[in-house]
Amino acid sequence: MHDVLQLDITGLPQAWISVEQAAVHVATSSVAWSLGDEPLAVLRGGMNIATGQQSVLEVPAILALRGNSRLNLFDITPCFSKGKVLRRDRQTCAYCGSLHDVRDLTVDHILPASRGGPLSWMNTVAACRACNALKADRTPEEAHMPLLFTPYVPSRFEDFLLKGRRIRADVHEWLAARLPKESRLS
Repeated sequence: MHDVLQLDITGLPQAWISVEQAAVHVATSSVAWSLGDEPLAVLRGGMNIATGQQSVLEVPAILALRGNSRLNLFDITPCFSKGKVLRRDRQTCAYCGSLHDVRDLTVDHILPASRGGPLSWMNTVAACRACNALKADRTPEEAHMPLLFTPYVPSRFEDFLLKGRRIRADVHEWLAARLPKESRLS
C-alpha cells in the first residue's frame, strides 16, 4: 500500500501519512482539497438502514488539510540519513563518477570526522568503497581526488522524494514538478 502525501492548505508538504490516518481526515471533513488520478484506497463500511446503501470512503493520494500549518517546514533542515544522501547523489560516487548499487556505496565525510567534520548534508557525499578507502582520512584536496559534484541540502519537495516511501506515480509527478531547477532528482 502507498502512503498519502499530507499538505497544508497552501500546498506545502507536511508529512507522509498512512491510509488510515488519511481516512480519519476525510471522515472528519478536515480535508480542504485533494489531488490524484484516482483514489488511493476505497474503504467500505456498514449498511445504512434508512437508505440500504453501504458507506464508502474514498482516500485520495494527496490531501491538503484545513487551517494553519503546524510549522513552517521551510525553516527546518531536512533530517539527514545515509539512505537519503545516496539517493540525493543518485547512487553515484562523488570521486570516480561511477554508478553503484546501494550496497556498494558508503557515505564519505568531505572533512573527515576524525578532524572535526560534521555528519551533515554539506559535509557528506556518496562514495564507492574503493574511493573512500583511497581517500582515507584526508580531504579531497589532500588526496588529489576532487569532487565531481558538490553536496547540497535538499529542498522540502526533494526531501519528500528522498524519504524512499512507496510513492504512486501521480504523486511522484506532482512532487517532481515542484523541484528546484538545479535539483539532481529532476
